[in-house]
Amino acid sequence: MLFQALSTSPIDGEPTVSTQQFDLRPTAHPTEERIRAEILANPGFGRYFTDHMVHVRWTHNDGWHSAMVRPYGPLTLDPAASVLHYAQEIFEGVKAYRHADGSVWTFRPERNAARFQASARRLALPELDSDTFIASLKALVSQDVDWVPTPASEAEESSLYLRPFMIASEKFLGVKPAKQVDYYVIASPAAAYFKGGVKPVSIWLSSHYNRAARGGTGSAKCGGNYAASLAAQKEAEAHGCDQVAFLDAVENQWVEELGGMNLFFVFRDGRIVTPALTGTILEGVTRDSVLQLAADDGLQPEERAISIDEWREGVRSGEISEVFACGTAAVITPVGELISEDDRLVCAEGSGGEVGKSLRKQLLDIQYGRAEDRHGWLTRLA
Repeated sequence: MLFQALSTSPIDGEPTVSTQQFDLRPTAHPTEERIRAEILANPGFGRYFTDHMVHVRWTHNDGWHSAMVRPYGPLTLDPAASVLHYAQEIFEGVKAYRHADGSVWTFRPERNAARFQASARRLALPELDSDTFIASLKALVSQDVDWVPTPASEAEESSLYLRPFMIASEKFLGVKPAKQVDYYVIASPAAAYFKGGVKPVSIWLSSHYNRAARGGTGSAKCGGNYAASLAAQKEAEAHGCDQVAFLDAVENQWVEELGGMNLFFVFRDGRIVTPALTGTILEGVTRDSVLQLAADDGLQPEERAISIDEWREGVRSGEISEVFACGTAAVITPVGELISEDDRLVCAEGSGGEVGKSLRKQLLDIQYGRAEDRHGWLTRLA
């Protein structure tokens, strides 16, 4: 037995509490040290996976049970599993960072756990309590700790990317919440999200597609949102752009977010603005952290509606001095250009703005243990 955590599972509207323990079932075929070293030297992003994964099952009658760390491998799903037909699933993205003393930490996992619960409520899935969510990360990282990269320098942003996810696995055809659900955590060593280091990215402004609408699943981290962004992403790539920006689905004028990152606008008078959470935008953990760090630096954070016209006019007049995107995978990335069918707006010259660079460094220094964790954001995993 590895870890013990309190688990709360709603059944028929009533919470039941049970003790969850993670059974360790180590693989009989661990990756050779030589091969692992080769992978860690050039992991890319999301290409290789560690030797183990976490699995916990939920059923309508028994709640959460059978928690284990088991060998990484293919899942066995019935062809009628609900997730395959009705997309009842959610996921999260978390990173584990190795500090200079060899210890391994993660960043604000309680926020990921809370968002995972909110996503579960929206997708009619059972909620996994925060203690078990965090314990599952610790259980997997402790077993596969040798897979956590050791950065060779401050410039190297290697980490272990953790992907918790939940799928409806009950066998049936019918539009209703599943009564059997499986929770997993897998892990993948990761280099920097963008190849070649941090440089301004070009953004395609989607005029034919919307990511989400009020009352939909825009604030939930579910696969359907990302699947819905892929056609727009293909369109962006066809126009030589790295990412796609979405506007609101009602008036088609209010900036929301990119396909997988939140947006920030830095004004020359010290304001730093990000689109308000209106139920159509994902509540990013990095987004919230940037708001706090910006306030610490004496900037004036604002969460409000910002129109595409304000973006264009602000950049052209110089009132908006820089634009950047943020997320767990990419951290903070400057926006260089906004391109649409009839316009090309240069948002940054050279390597991007100084505010974004400063906030990015502060964030990474906290995550890798190089700066004081003033807000208690770090949780030790191993």
